[in-house]
Amino acid sequence: MSLRSNRVGEQMKKELTDILNRKVKDPRIGFITVTDVEVTGDLQQATVFITVLGDEKKREETLKALAKAKGFIRSELGQRMRLRKTPELLFEFDASIDYGNRIESLLKKIDDHGSSEQE
Repeated sequence: MSLRSNRVGEQMKKELTDILNRKVKDPRIGFITVTDVEVTGDLQQATVFITVLGDEKKREETLKALAKAKGFIRSELGQRMRLRKTPELLFEFDASIDYGNRIESLLKKIDDHGSSEQE
């Protein structure tokens, strides 16, 4: 990614966080966090990585609600950012949080197992 697309991605992350928490009123969207935004070099597409508090069903509902509200979110984003063309938005779950939690729990199991053997 270029420096410009990185800057645009960071700005989009801030704006999307505000839009999703204050402007989108869909009850299916629960507590949502925008963890990262990756913008293509030509600024045509932006992949928005999110985490959602809740189970798999809550995640799926949130994704459906975001898909439905995509037009509103994009137009709101276009008003806030001065870009010639607002990028197309793709919402994806950020698996790195779950991956990190899984590694942490495995390390804890190893540590617990190791300390019980030493006693």
